[in-house]
Amino acid sequence: MNKMKEIRIEKITLNIGVGEAGDKLEKAAILLKKLTNIKPMFTKSSKRIPTWGVRPGLTIGTKATLRGKEAEDLLKRLLIAKDNRLNPKNFDTQGNLSFGLSEYLEIPEIEYIPEVGIIGLEVSITLERPGFRIKRRKYQRKKLPKNHKITKEEAMEFMEKKYNTNITEESQDDYESLL
Repeated sequence: MNKMKEIRIEKITLNIGVGEAGDKLEKAAILLKKLTNIKPMFTKSSKRIPTWGVRPGLTIGTKATLRGKEAEDLLKRLLIAKDNRLNPKNFDTQGNLSFGLSEYLEIPEIEYIPEVGIIGLEVSITLERPGFRIKRRKYQRKKLPKNHKITKEEAMEFMEKKYNTNITEESQDDYESLL
């Protein structure tokens, strides 16, 4: 296989949106610090949504980004929490994938944190190939050629082969009825 066609994980972003500043946000930051061992970053709203009490500049969430070996190790644990099952709907047309966990307690090697309680989180995985730097570099920035982009099917195949995941249309309700 061509080395330039090999897919790899660029980054994993863990996100917890709480919708308001205060106690919930601090608990979310504690959880991300415990999961990733890095200081999480706070996200601010850019839009005004009066019905939710959100205004521009209000801190409403927290996120942490992992790259390299730490990202791969965490991904293995997160997939175990999902029973190594993903839905094709988790993949976008650019080959990236996202999924959510309703409780952090499902992740192996994570104990219950009394000061945090029970919180869910969202996981976004960005995939890349060698040569993707041309779209981010400062000088002579270029678009990726169409044949070098990662398709949804290639991303699903990568996850099946490298991380031994099952990609099925089966809904969560069907899965829970099997237990």
